[in-house]
Parts: sequence; structure tokens; C-alpha cells
Amino acid sequence: MTVFSVHHSTTYRYKKPVKPGRHQVLFRPRDSFDQRLLDSRLTVTPDPAEVRWIHDVFGNCVTLVDFTERTSVLKFESVIRLEHTPENAPDFRIEDYARLHPFVYAHDELPDLGAYMRRHHPKGAVEDWLAKFVATDASRPTGQLLMTLNEAIAESFSYKRRASRGTQTPDKTIASQQGTCRDFALLMMEAARALGFAARFVTGYVYVPDRDRPQRLGGGSTHAWCQIYVPGSGWVEFDPTNGIVGNRDLIRVGVARTPQQAIPLSGSYWGDADDELGMDVTVNVKTQGGAANLSVDIGAG
Repeated sequence: MTVFSVHHSTTYRYKKPVKPGRHQVLFRPRDSFDQRLLDSRLTVTPDPAEVRWIHDVFGNCVTLVDFTERTSVLKFESVIRLEHTPENAPDFRIEDYARLHPFVYAHDELPDLGAYMRRHHPKGAVEDWLAKFVATDASRPTGQLLMTLNEAIAESFSYKRRASRGTQTPDKTIASQQGTCRDFALLMMEAARALGFAARFVTGYVYVPDRDRPQRLGGGSTHAWCQIYVPGSGWVEFDPTNGIVGNRDLIRVGVARTPQQAIPLSGSYWGDADDELGMDVTVNVKTQGGAANLSVDIGAG
């Protein structure tokens, strides 16, 4: 078991004072058997008029923040500490009927998995890309197929930070052969859905170990990966940015059907469109008694 601490700071700057609208914050990790929240603190500057917490449709803990005063600097600072139990290796304990792909999910699970199986982007480029290494007319072990898909993205695409908001389409990621962690997660989700799997998006943090251990991409900002539903194993973590299978070095904050539903911080302001000068994001993840990994980025990974 590892104890992680995460310091996440986001600062918006404006040319002149503006009135912030409601902001939605997704910083609080999900409690589960593999991670347990020990402490959580959120500080907002300027002082908000109201702060309240809700659970969204996916069960994520979301903070809603409202303001009354105008400001030229808006800052959200989150500090969390949690226990994390890593999986040492993939443990695909798969139900007999699903050991070989293709298969059909159990009848009583299909109604709940249906929304996560539905494609959200036009068919074409993803299928053409899959055909290069997945034979659609042959069966193969389910776990091996998913690991191959994860490794194909990790080894064939170049990670590149992008300052602009949003997630690029799978077609664009395939055409450019590069993207951010959000782009790679979405590509794997759409590829898995094309193969009949249920997939969902995950936002959170990645711990970047010291130089004596494998390098992780996506540190210094929020991170993104995906989960695939495997009968017998449940929702299994796949990080195609780093080739991780399982939860090692990954701190899960929120899950959703699409990337747009799991934005770490979103909101609005009353003012002119050109009043916004930019956004600075700093994420510092460290182990208890260990070294931290720290960097500053504009936007998310």
C-alpha cells in the first residue's frame, strides 16, 4: 500500500475584474477497494458565495462553486491524501463465456452497459486502424486482445501536450499519430467499442516515479485513461499513454461515458471574451516520505 498526496492548483487571470459564474470542480478521488481518501481540502480565491457537493449521474463527487464578487484572479487549490493499493500485474479473471473474443455480455448486464458500448464518432478510420493488427474473422483471448490494443497506442503514437481545451477526434489522432492522454484514452475507447466492449473515460492523476523506474507521461497536470468492462474482472484500467494495465501509479478521480463529462474544472464569467489572459495548472503528486513530481502546464494532459 502507498500513501499519495496530490496538490492541484488552477489559476485563471483576467485583464480587468470579471464576475465568475458557477464553476464545477472534479478534484475529489473516488473511494474504492484500491484507493481510500484520507484527507481532502479545497481552497478557492476569492471567497465564494456558496460551495456545495453533489454526486453526478456517474457517482462522481462534484463541487459546485458560486461567486458574487468580481476579481482579476480566480484560483482553485486542492490538497488530497489517499491510500492506494497497486495491482502488480494484470489479473484477468474472466468468466468462461468471455474468455475468447468476440463474445456477448450477459443479458442482465447489457441494459447497464449499453450506453458505454455505443460509438460516439463516425465509423471508418478506427476500423481501418484496427484491421492492421486485429483479425476480425478470428477469435483470440480477450485479455490478450485488450493488452495488444493498449500497447499499440502506447508504442505507435507520440505524446504531445496541447494548450487548447478539448479532446481531438479519434480520426485526427490516427491521422496525426500524436495526441494528449485524453486523445489516446478516447481512441482506445472507440476502438474497444468497435470490437463490442463497454468502455468509459477516467480522469485523475498519474504518479511519475523517480529516474530509476519507468518514466510516465502525463505528469504535472491532470491525467486521463480509460476502463474496459471485462466479465469476471469488472472495470479494468487501461492507460494507453503509458501502456499501463491496472491501477499502478494511477489515481482515479472521475469516470464518465465521454471526456466532455469528466472535465476537472469548468465554468464561466461575465465580461468580454478577450478579458481572459490564460490558465495555469500545477499538479504535484508525491508518495509519503518520497520525492515529488512537479511541473506547470497550460491546460490538461
